[in-house]
Amino acid sequence: MFKEKIIEEMKEVFKEIPFGIEHTLKVLQNAEDIMKEENIPEEEKELIRIVAILHDIGAVEAQKKYGSIDGVYQEKAGPKVAREILHKVGYHKNIDRICYIIGNHHTPSKIDGLDFQIQWEADLLENLTAMDKQKDQQKIKKCIEDNFKTVAGKRIAYDGFILD
Repeated sequence: MFKEKIIEEMKEVFKEIPFGIEHTLKVLQNAEDIMKEENIPEEEKELIRIVAILHDIGAVEAQKKYGSIDGVYQEKAGPKVAREILHKVGYHKNIDRICYIIGNHHTPSKIDGLDFQIQWEADLLENLTAMDKQKDQQKIKKCIEDNFKTVAGKRIAYDGFILD
């Protein structure tokens, strides 16, 4: 129930930058795919879904406020926007945790739990699509080895991006 409401709010925020909507929905699907194979309790799945939907929600505000959508600015702007959306739709569980992950989602040293790790991997899977699979195999392999900790995320990354 909340998932759909939060998706609608995310789409409203990103209405002028449709690639933000597309990216977000792909990250959400990646998170769902990872969670299918990992042993994640239902309440944690809900939290991970919400984080996936809202992870880049600060981009528009960052552009307005700082003139950039760089990760550092998204991290600054995102938690406030996410909190407003969650309150608007009547979602009141784990808001501090959701905002912590959104506020650090470009900072791997802040990953402190499986929920955050799955978000990191789901976003990275989408970002890997920008790399040249033919030319960047070594770089992609290193990225996977350095960043993927879940069995499912690592398998999905290898299946999707490693040619041999």
